[in-house]
Order: sequence, then structure tokens, then C-alpha cells
Amino acid sequence: MPSPYRALFALPGTKGFSAAGLLGRMPLSMMGIGVVTMVSQLTGRYGLAGALSATIALAAAVAGPQVSRLVDQYGQRRVLRPATAISLAAGVLLLLAAHYGWPDWVLFVACAGIGCVPSVGAMIRARWAALYRGTPQLHTAYSFESVIDEVCFIFGPILSIGLSTAWFPEAGPLLAGCFLAVGVFWLTAQRATEPEPHPRTARRAPSALRAPGLQVLVATFVATGAIFGAVDVVTVAFADERGRQGAASLVLALYAAGSCAAGLVFGLLRFKGAPEPRWLLGICAMAVSMIPLLLVGNLPFLAVALFVAGMAVAPTMITTMSLIEEHVPRAQLTEGMTWVSTGLAVGVALGSAAAGWVIDSAGARAGYGVPAVAGAVAVVVGFLGYRRLSRPAQRRGGTVEQHSEREERHMA
Repeated sequence: MPSPYRALFALPGTKGFSAAGLLGRMPLSMMGIGVVTMVSQLTGRYGLAGALSATIALAAAVAGPQVSRLVDQYGQRRVLRPATAISLAAGVLLLLAAHYGWPDWVLFVACAGIGCVPSVGAMIRARWAALYRGTPQLHTAYSFESVIDEVCFIFGPILSIGLSTAWFPEAGPLLAGCFLAVGVFWLTAQRATEPEPHPRTARRAPSALRAPGLQVLVATFVATGAIFGAVDVVTVAFADERGRQGAASLVLALYAAGSCAAGLVFGLLRFKGAPEPRWLLGICAMAVSMIPLLLVGNLPFLAVALFVAGMAVAPTMITTMSLIEEHVPRAQLTEGMTWVSTGLAVGVALGSAAAGWVIDSAGARAGYGVPAVAGAVAVVVGFLGYRRLSRPAQRRGGTVEQHSEREERHMA
């Protein structure tokens, strides 16, 4: 590991909460695909399986920001443990209902309950921000977390699908629940690095989504999420049309690997000036990287194209996290990060649905038009909202000198 990354873990407790965060985040990439695999194996109903997966994503999009808002107000330990308990109980209900063939509405209720799962990634980033706010190490920390996200998306689906198909159908979601339980309860046991709650500030303040800059980021990431959701679905269909459905997981893993490699390098760089131009450049790069997918004719070419496309993902995500810290009050940082994840989740659901419709109508290759269109929408939203992002943020708990410095930087 390069020295800047080693230096992150010089402070006590950083290794512990980072390891707990890795375990707690694995269900993000395992649960949805695990439910699809489990239900399709047990019932043969792919429509039901997809609807249940979408229910989990949409429930998380609704509940996630509210859970994070409570975390900002009362602290991680007091909120995450009961929220996780609700999610785990709903997961048990889902496994029982699927195994014993209970009515469909029970499955949907269970999936809605699973959506109470906390955004562990936002909790870990909030801990890094509390430790390294205002230092170059925070950029490195956000880069490291983006790499961890990609590691989860490389190995999570492989574990979930592999266990459910090789062992028993419920194995994938069951392991995801175990990861969630161990990760969250281990994380919340580490009190020394837990960010200080802001009960009075959070109680008086409106939702973090009222911040104009955050609105731009969330709207843009709805379109960005549509890219991710569409690429996943179309790639599976593209491989299936060529009789090699099993190769889809490897191709998608290369997409995540490209992002992982770029995130590692990006974390070693030190940038001067405002982050807003880098963010807009990243959005444009993600959109442009979708164009070659329209020309793919075979899986090897698709694998190369997706690896290159992935290289634009992590740098854009890292810069987005830095912008959230500048445009959201410190007392609502966890909520702000979760809103961006929520926009991403909503986009994934929309992109998946749109891609499925196009595939059914015109085939898998035409389906790559969906991420291309989503990328174009992300660019348009980014340009339209750029002035809100580049505008000096409101006072958010820093010193007067810090806010004056930022205002002068934008006026320069």
C-alpha cells in the first residue's frame, strides 16, 4: 500500500472502523442480486425477483436519509443498532417466506423492512471527516473508501450468486445479513472514533437536501445511478445472447476494477483550486465512456470498454464526497452523504427498469443506449447546476476565516 494510505491508519481506531466498514458494506452489493438469485431458483419467477430487488432499493432510498438524519442527531451507536436489528428481522422473514412459499405480499413487506439498513459507507466517511477535516489526508481517505466500495462490488455478487447456486438458494442473502450484523455491531462498539452528535443543531435544522449544492449532486447522481443500473442489466443480457451468461460477472468485475485502480491513483494526487471543475469533468468523462458500448460486438471488446469506462467512476465519486462536505452543514454531514447514495439507488432502479424494457423491445446491444442517454442527462444537469455548486456555501460550523477564504477563492 502506498505511503499516503499507510499514513491514514496512524491514528488509533482507524484500522478497526475501516475493517468493520468493509464487512458492513458487503450487503450493499450482495442483497439485491442475492434476492434475485434466491427467488428465481425457488419460484422460477424472474419478474417477482426483480420487483423484490427494486423494493429493497426504493425502501433504502426512502429510509436511508432518515436513518442518517437521526445518526447526526443522536450518534451512530444509538441509531444504527436498532435500525440494523429491524433490517435483520425483516431479512429473516424474507428467508422464511421464500423457503416456505408464503404469499407474495409477505415477501414485499419483508423487503421493505430490509430497506431500513443504514448507509454504512456514509458512517465510515463521517468518521474520516471527523478525524481529518481540513487536511490533505481527507482526500486520501475518501479515495480509499471508494476503492473499498469497488472491492465490495467486485466480490459481493460473486459470493452471493456462487453460494446461492452451489449451496442452497437462501445462502447469498443469509451471508449478506451476517456481514451486516457483524459489521455494524463491531463498528458501533468503537466509541472513540464516533463523530460527535449534534442534537440541538439537527433538531432545528431543515433537511440537508435543502442545500442548493446538494440538490445538484443528488439530481446528477440519479442519472449516474441509471448508468450503473443499465450497464449491469444490459451486460448480463448481452452475455446471455452470446451463450455465455456466466461471463457477465467477470466483465462487470472489470468495470469495478477499472474504478478501483483509478481511485487508488487519484488518492495519491494533490489538487489545487476548487473541486467543482474536476467534478464536472468527471461527469463528462463518465458520459463519454458510454459511447463505445454502443459499438460493442463481442465480450472481449466489451470487457476492455467497461474497464476504461470504470476509470472515470471513482475519481468522480471521491470529488463528490469532498463537495458534500463543503455544501452541507457539518451537523448534517452523514445525512448529506446518504442523500447522494439515495439518488444513486433511485437511478439504479430506474436504469435497470429502462434497460429491461429496451432489451425486451430491441435486444441487448440496443440496451446500451440507455446508459448513453443517462450519461447525457447527467452532463446536462451538471452544467445547469454548476453555478449552484460554485457559489460560496453557507456558514456550516467552520471558522469565519475559513468561510472568508472560500468566498475569496470563488471570487478570484
